[in-house]
Order: sequence, then structure tokens, then C-alpha cells
Amino acid sequence: MGIGAVGYAEVGGVIVDGALDGSKVTTAMLAAYENARQNVLDHDYATATNANQLFIQEHTAAMNSLVDAVDVLSDATNVLMTATSVAAVAEEADTKPEQVALQEMIATDEYSLDASEVTDYNNAVDAVAEYAQQAGAFMAAANNTELTASIDTYTANNNIMIGTYTAITYTQAVDEFVIAWDDSGYGTGWNGYLTDDMKDADDVYGAASYILQHGSASAGM
Repeated sequence: MGIGAVGYAEVGGVIVDGALDGSKVTTAMLAAYENARQNVLDHDYATATNANQLFIQEHTAAMNSLVDAVDVLSDATNVLMTATSVAAVAEEADTKPEQVALQEMIATDEYSLDASEVTDYNNAVDAVAEYAQQAGAFMAAANNTELTASIDTYTANNNIMIGTYTAITYTQAVDEFVIAWDDSGYGTGWNGYLTDDMKDADDVYGAASYILQHGSASAGM
């Protein structure tokens, strides 16, 4: 599912809240981020002059955070997989020596699992979901000419340099972007533009299969 989430993030699919709940990520997902890493390194962070540029820059920043989050998730996944792999050994332990060896294995820290490690894994899944959702939303927004035109018109009418914004947020539950251009804490909202770009858990699973088969994400996957 992590692969599918990143794939949608790259092409502008907005995963819904909870889409990664219960997911189990393998190291195969790392291959999906090579292009994203290079895009981050190559990106020009000049001040945005229109809404499309603003969203592209925010997408790049979110993908940068997503790459880091995936690294953390991979480490957390390896801890869980190592600890739980003892179950396979247990199924084969049908002799006394094997059972003794299994007991000794379970007694080691490497094959033990505690609440903090489970929490670390769950937090890592949440981080991947959050950054994938944000990156996907920013790319979908950059591709939505109706939305970008509305923001460009608003800033032009209010004599605002769009790239001087101080904050931007996206809330998937209400499909709303809020952008602020001052330090007052108040922002202007645009909502309902990404309805057709939402991706649920089944979509994310399907995207992961597509990427593993074809090697990269596609807007039509």
C-alpha cells in the first residue's frame, strides 16, 4: 500500500483518511522513490509567481518528507518482520532440540516485540500516509486549472504576490486548501476541487500492484 500511496502522490491522487491503516510495507517500495529523490535534488525553489508553481513547490517539499518517512517505515517494518518471523520457525519446531532453540531465539531482543516498537511502526505508517496524502493533493491541485485560476485571480485582485504565502494546509476530510499570506493566522479557503482525485484503500492496493508490475506510477493506474 505504501507503494500505491507514493504512486498516487506523484501523479495527483489524494488518498482518503485511513487508507493505509493495517498496511504492511516491504522493502520493494523503496524503488518507487528514486525519481522522487532526484526531483527533490533538482528542484528550483524560486518564489512562485502563480498557483501552479506554488503547488508544485509544495508537492516537492512533501515528497521530500515522504522519502524520509518511508525510510523510517522501512526500518520499523524490518524490526517487526524480524520479530514475527519466529512464527515460521515455531511451525517447524517439532523436535525437542528445535523447541529448545526456539525458546532461546524468543528470549533474545532481536526476536522480541514490545509496545514501543509497535508504536514506532504505527507512527511510521501514519507519517507515510500523511505525507503521501499531502503530496498527492498538491500535485492534483497543480493539475487542476480551475483551482489554480481561482487562486491566481484572487491574488491578482488583492494585489498579492502568490509566492509570499506564510502557510498552506490541505484537509482531505473536507477537501479544502487554506492559504495565508500574512501572520494573522487567518487564511483563504478553496474546497471541493479534488473530489475526482480521491483514492481509497482498494485503490492504493491496486496502485501498488500496478507499480510492482510496470515499474512506475501512472495517472491512469
